[in-house]
Amino acid sequence: MSARRRAGGFTLIEVMVVMALIAIAVGMASLALRDPAASQLDREAVRLAALLEGARAESRTSGVPVRFEVVSQPADSHFRFTGLPTAQPPPSRWLSEDVSGEIIGVRALTLGPEPLIGPQRIVLRLGERNLTLATDGLGPFVPVDPVAVASP
Repeated sequence: MSARRRAGGFTLIEVMVVMALIAIAVGMASLALRDPAASQLDREAVRLAALLEGARAESRTSGVPVRFEVVSQPADSHFRFTGLPTAQPPPSRWLSEDVSGEIIGVRALTLGPEPLIGPQRIVLRLGERNLTLATDGLGPFVPVDPVAVASP
């Protein structure tokens, strides 16, 4: 009788263990997947932060004022650095045509040559997503929490 019972199918415990393993695998896979717009905006923010810090360092070493502006009507550029004394111009386009930027509170960022530049913020947008890069004037430009930026 036990051989006949064994051949009839799976026990409840076996089915529950398999279901638990499937649930764990699905949970891990869903955590590993990111929204492509969010990762694209993150890449753009990291790139822009590196460009801003490079221009800021070059401004300090050369003693020449450098400004960063977002171009509202892009023809061949989306943003520009003015005042950089480099032989090779820095990039002037976003990685994606859908990305846009806005400097908060001023028309252009002043990146140097003084080591203290004052607090500054840039909001990057891609569709409905926003990401804010900010500096307190001493530290580098870094992505910040939107809740912390919104509070006075």
